[in-house]
Amino acid sequence: MDYSQIKYQQQGPVTVITFNRPELKNCIGSVTHRELVHAFDRFREDDSALVAVITGAGDSAFCAGGDLKTDFENDHLVPITEAEIARHNRGESPGCLGPSRWTDIYKPVIAAVNGIAYAGGFEWACFADMRIVEQHASFGITCRRWNIGLADGGTQRLPRIVGMGRALELIITGKVIDAEEAYRIGLANEVVPKGESLSRAIELAEFIAQLPQPAIRADKEATIRGFGEPLREGLRIEAECFNRLVQDQISQAQLSEGLRRFNERDHPDRVKGQAKTPGIIRSEID
Repeated sequence: MDYSQIKYQQQGPVTVITFNRPELKNCIGSVTHRELVHAFDRFREDDSALVAVITGAGDSAFCAGGDLKTDFENDHLVPITEAEIARHNRGESPGCLGPSRWTDIYKPVIAAVNGIAYAGGFEWACFADMRIVEQHASFGITCRRWNIGLADGGTQRLPRIVGMGRALELIITGKVIDAEEAYRIGLANEVVPKGESLSRAIELAEFIAQLPQPAIRADKEATIRGFGEPLREGLRIEAECFNRLVQDQISQAQLSEGLRRFNERDHPDRVKGQAKTPGIIRSEID
């Protein structure tokens, strides 16, 4: 597929997917929707693509949500026929604004939020596992004022990120919050100066890509599938993912190499002054 409203750029193991309609605040129309579905399926299936970064073109918007003008041009973003509605209710459609309802992408996804993230754009920020947010960015369920509900995961992902009380406040009132407030409530993982979210997200993605991938994906899967389940069921899911991990031949080879590097102290994290993992500090007596 040739993309006209998004960009898909492969930078080694990092894939950068960009909402590319800056003249329209990177809002998502039906063409954008189809391109996003194709792009994320491409990322999911490409063995060389280890981490995705999603961002918006320009410096004013990450994504302003759905292109509401398309409905007036009979190019609907929402299901309108009985068959489409039934398929949507069964969870068989990818989402209204791209593959936002997919829950089985276990590769890491980072959002570089470089401006407004409103309505469906807010939902796309929540689709990511981590959010690097620029100081001038803001978030809001601004579709509240138009009587438009959330259909791309916002009601489910936002409470999992910030807790039910904060999520309901944002969902019910439609209030807009700035980057510092987003960081305070746990929505933003990092706040960076204007223009630096993409470079920081790529830096983080490249670090993650250097780590053994099977354990990351197994643990992400267990976290997502187990969230909200009773503890016993969550532990069962964790065991299932762990046992699949250790039985996989590729993973076994990486596990053996990891144990060797740990015991022989030839990994940078095991050598004083050479740690690569963020936050690692080696003591004088270690």
